[in-house]
Amino acid sequence: MQIKVESNHLNGLKVIAPEVFEDDRGFFMETFRSDQFKELGLPDKFVQDNHSKSAKNVVRGLHFQWQPPMGKLMRVTYGKAFLVAVDIRKGSPTLGKWFGIEVSAENKKQVWAPAGFARGFCVLSDYAEIQYKCTGVYSNKCESGILWDDPDIGIEWPINNPILSGKDEKAQTFAQWLERPDSDNFKY
Repeated sequence: MQIKVESNHLNGLKVIAPEVFEDDRGFFMETFRSDQFKELGLPDKFVQDNHSKSAKNVVRGLHFQWQPPMGKLMRVTYGKAFLVAVDIRKGSPTLGKWFGIEVSAENKKQVWAPAGFARGFCVLSDYAEIQYKCTGVYSNKCESGILWDDPDIGIEWPINNPILSGKDEKAQTFAQWLERPDSDNFKY
């Protein structure tokens, strides 16, 4: 079975498409294989798996962590969501640029966003389950977020009136993040 990089974006972000075998019984696919990921220039070691379920119009993000650095391989296993990543690496030619793609249980795509990207999603179906593999273990002392609708980034979210957590409602702006000394942890 082959896993392939379908497209590249923002100097490090990749959309991944696994080979899927389907018949009248259902489907089978490999979502991660260390040898193939290594060949494709993707990480071949993950240390934490996360699984979330959210209702329609929920927006989570834009989240990131600098110590330990955390990259995420994200996929939707139920429903449909718009996955987003923003380059927050100082000196990157794509600093402050964003990429978004609709990912669903049906299209089975995955999005790899390395450390130095803020990530988030919004749910488009009645609810969605998002699973992600992480390259770093979560640390609440070295994590932060950027305001989901920061006009300096200009993400074109496909929903109106999002449902947000209190934390995401009060997140800092991209400009505020770049002023913090912690932002020096992400350099291109």
